[in-house]
Amino acid sequence: MHVTSLDIPGLLVFEPRRHADERGFVSEVWRADVFRAHAGDVDLVQDNHAYSSRRGTLRGLHFQKPPMAQGKLVRAVRGSILDVAVDIRHGSPTFGRHVAVELSAENWRQLWVPAGFLHGFVTLADETEIVYKMSSHYSPADSGGVVFDDPDLGIDWTLPAERITLSDRDRVLPRLRDLPPLFAYDGQG
Repeated sequence: MHVTSLDIPGLLVFEPRRHADERGFVSEVWRADVFRAHAGDVDLVQDNHAYSSRRGTLRGLHFQKPPMAQGKLVRAVRGSILDVAVDIRHGSPTFGRHVAVELSAENWRQLWVPAGFLHGFVTLADETEIVYKMSSHYSPADSGGVVFDDPDLGIDWTLPAERITLSDRDRVLPRLRDLPPLFAYDGQG
């Protein structure tokens, strides 16, 4: 498995190898020892599977606050997404900056988004499915988010706003500047 660090410390792309022959392929998509060697001592405790029928479906930008803070290892198993992570760790030299990575069934990449980051994605194809592992169980009482088009973040979602489909919840999220400090930067990635 090839692992790449991104411009914001802590964000990683995992690229599993595919072993193919005339029958198809086999791929080791996750190994605890490889994951921990790069992401640290993180337990992944829940798997989710999300389906979006139309291109332009945007989910995010979400987080879970401590003590239920969540890291996510995200991959597309059908179609493709633009996956975005925003650093919201107060005191971080990259606070408010984001990274966007295309994940697709074709490129087989996975994005690790640790706790302390907003996470969101927009589908780039119809009939897109993603699966993701999480480091904490989903807790509605601890979940929150930031509006996807916060001008302070300057995220290019690659689609015009009128082509984006949002949930009612995601339409009314606050801007980053209106969130209290939820995560502290510990000096590490």
